[in-house]
Amino acid sequence: MTTVIDGKNVAASVIQTVKAATAALEKTSGVTPGLAVIIVGDDPASHAYVGSKSRMAKECGFKSVQHTLPVDTKQEELASLVASLNADPSIHGILVQLPLPKPLDSEPIIQSILPEKDVDGLSTVNAGKLAIGDLKTGLVSCTPAGAMVFVRRTHGEDLSGLNAVVIGRSNLFGKPMAQLLLNANATVTIAHSRTKNLAEVCRNADILVAAVGRPEMVKADWVKPGATVIDVGINRIPAPERGEGKTRLVGDVAFAEVSKVASTITPVPGGVGPMTIAMLMANTVIAAHRTAGQTPPQF
Repeated sequence: MTTVIDGKNVAASVIQTVKAATAALEKTSGVTPGLAVIIVGDDPASHAYVGSKSRMAKECGFKSVQHTLPVDTKQEELASLVASLNADPSIHGILVQLPLPKPLDSEPIIQSILPEKDVDGLSTVNAGKLAIGDLKTGLVSCTPAGAMVFVRRTHGEDLSGLNAVVIGRSNLFGKPMAQLLLNANATVTIAHSRTKNLAEVCRNADILVAAVGRPEMVKADWVKPGATVIDVGINRIPAPERGEGKTRLVGDVAFAEVSKVASTITPVPGGVGPMTIAMLMANTVIAAHRTAGQTPPQF
């Protein structure tokens, strides 16, 4: 019987840990975790996403600050705001909602966030710490961190002897996911669009993670029987059966057929998606604990 991971449930358990850790930190050191979110412009999807982050931060008991800047904000103004948040001791996490409207350049802004406040885990310092296996002082990008929670809850902390294949080599997900699996002692292959015999490579995986952005690309005959399949893709495809012009969300994995082969699988939607905001809250509470000289919770 295949286990379908309920991402909402797992995310809720992460949030419970965050709330308990927040209350304990306030009690022991008087520190309230602070999260500042910066959004530039009026993209509706970005605003909806930022709204849910801010609501969740308040629910966790954080000091939640949102800076909404006009679309014509200058690079220097944005840089100045980040600098002021870097210098604010009540703020432990700084998040800049991407993509930024043109002509703003996001890269120097992201890199200007202090690594210890970079709760999105996107700075080169945090990427480097992950690469050398320093999970004690670095912060890990939220989506791979969330996917890794699923892997740990399925296979435990030590992945020795297990083959993991990550399809996708993006800096946002593929590379950090591979590093996390490697740090847990898995034998890791990173596959991508230039990989020869991709299906054959995938069939060796005890843990298969798909993050390529191609709808339902991974078929049942790509999957080793009994494998754990983590689907990170979010693709909108036409759904004429729902009516004219209607669409539906699917992952990079053909869920209906792969779920007959895999032992554990994440659905889309409702799998990795809910974990991203939960791990953002986890990173913020971890950052606040470190600043206060306290041992952060484990997720």
